[in-house]
Amino acid sequence: MRTLRTFEVVATATALTTGVSAQTAWQHGATPYIEIKNEAAPKLVVDPPIPEGLPKGLVWIQYHAENVRIGPVLGEGALHTSPRVGHLHITVDDLPWLWADTSGSNTIDIFGLPPGPHKVTIDLVDANHNLFPGQRKVVSFTMPNWGGHH
Repeated sequence: MRTLRTFEVVATATALTTGVSAQTAWQHGATPYIEIKNEAAPKLVVDPPIPEGLPKGLVWIQYHAENVRIGPVLGEGALHTSPRVGHLHITVDDLPWLWADTSGSNTIDIFGLPPGPHKVTIDLVDANHNLFPGQRKVVSFTMPNWGGHH
């Protein structure tokens, strides 16, 4: 820990004397080796489908999860990890089934939907499949006639 403090002092002094802002890796995510106390609430950010995919029959929906790591860590025991872990539940057109995305790839990829209006529901859930409060996003779009076979 002493080395980190020394680094911070040197980085701060360098930034003050050179006018350059020093960045640390900590700014881009916490280490899994130290428990994070009072973690900020998870947040799911979802964009509309990328327009270039739709004429090809592809729905690409980009997402970003904040204050939660997306990964294949599931079950009751995983609820106590820090930093917290979770995954996505994805439902298309209110069908009675869904799929779980634990990849953290930042893009949902769906192919072959028929032309017409569609809705994709994306839930950010914890390791035990419970929805993080307020973290359901719905993306509505119209699939053009892309010439696919169904």
